[in-house]
Amino acid sequence: MPPATEQHIPDVSMRSLFVIAWPIMVSRMSQAVVGLCDTQMVSSLGTSALAATSTGSMNSFAIIIFPMAMIFLVASFSSQLYGQGDLAGARRYGWYGLFLALLAQGVCLLATFAVPTLLGWFNYSLEVQRLMSEYMVIRLCSSGAAVGIEALASYFGGLGKTRPGMTANIVLMLVNIVGNWLLIEGHWGCPAMGVRGAALASTVATWLALAGLFGYFLWTGRGLTRSEWRWTEFARMVKFGLPAGVNWFLEIYAFIHFTNTAMAHLGTTSLAAMNVVFSLNGVSFMPAFGLASGGAILVGQAIGARAKDLVPRVVRMTAIATLIWQGATAIAYLSIPHWLIVGFANGDGGAEMLTIGIRMLMVSAAWQLFDALANTLAEALRAAGDTTFPMIARLVIAWVVFVPGALISVKYYGWGDAAATSWIVVYLGLLAAALAWRFQSGAWRRIELIESAP
Repeated sequence: MPPATEQHIPDVSMRSLFVIAWPIMVSRMSQAVVGLCDTQMVSSLGTSALAATSTGSMNSFAIIIFPMAMIFLVASFSSQLYGQGDLAGARRYGWYGLFLALLAQGVCLLATFAVPTLLGWFNYSLEVQRLMSEYMVIRLCSSGAAVGIEALASYFGGLGKTRPGMTANIVLMLVNIVGNWLLIEGHWGCPAMGVRGAALASTVATWLALAGLFGYFLWTGRGLTRSEWRWTEFARMVKFGLPAGVNWFLEIYAFIHFTNTAMAHLGTTSLAAMNVVFSLNGVSFMPAFGLASGGAILVGQAIGARAKDLVPRVVRMTAIATLIWQGATAIAYLSIPHWLIVGFANGDGGAEMLTIGIRMLMVSAAWQLFDALANTLAEALRAAGDTTFPMIARLVIAWVVFVPGALISVKYYGWGDAAATSWIVVYLGLLAAALAWRFQSGAWRRIELIESAP
């Protein structure tokens, strides 16, 4: 292990990017597969179960996205400290992330009591509301574990070690798939629990994955010099993390509001189809987000090593990689939409859902390139500690343009699912433009994420 005073200037090359990014891509892909499998494996129970599981998963994620997004700053701090050569300092942020995960779990346990009331505010059928409530209460019992996995994966990722997080998420995915098979319809003597079985499988899998990753975290710290927690550092992480948390929360809540109002207004079948499209887009988004996160690690390491002039090269290189990936995804959505949707069109309303789903999936091809650019730029700015401007940009574009536009289109003009989905294209296009302007302004160069030693 290099001495604590040795700086680490990153190698800016596609090879270095992919060495760091491919485990993150696999990790993010496995997270998307968990949601996709939950959706697909309950689809045989009918559109009510499908809508409850897919929307319930999104709603559960919306509750934990605030601490989860704050946790992403662990990678920003650890990568910059690694760039400086301060390995003990980087490790402290792993512990800070775990402490935040513990707080998040406590809040989510309290939130379980409010779930039935909150769901009653939206325009769900009674059956969807009942099933979704059961699903969310169980899923929220593992929220802290999900945040904890992200905290440790972010810590290791900042050091350029992205395989531990990947391994944990693969374990989570495999245990979840087996658990779904055992518990949704009942196999090998297990009870047929339906939607509750899908939630329980995900909850157990998440805690098992955290246990393994935490054990590895303890094992890798054996030879490092111990250092005391510094609450000023934790407060600084919270200071930069709060805008990131608000940023992601407002965006996710905008999509939740869009789904729960505009799409729910069009009926259960349209709601189910939209969530299938979101699940499929997760499979394309997550690897691209992994590439963007890999680029952000290189950005943080370059800044920590006082090599800020390398950052624009890293961002350009990462943008090219994400554009290629999501461009290929767009071609697939336009070329084989029937093949991608048909596996979810089971049970009652399957034929109608297939038609609607194909239409919305083809519209979603239009936002792929905007999504690639927005992710790359947002992650680079986050690595530099520039979290306030992206928060403001998402707030304004999501809640002044996207949400009102979709609601007006559906409720007042009577337009259908394709028009509603098109507003996502508008949102991501404007967001990509705003973040590109911010990065080009160079404001990120003046931000000091790590406090200078006195």
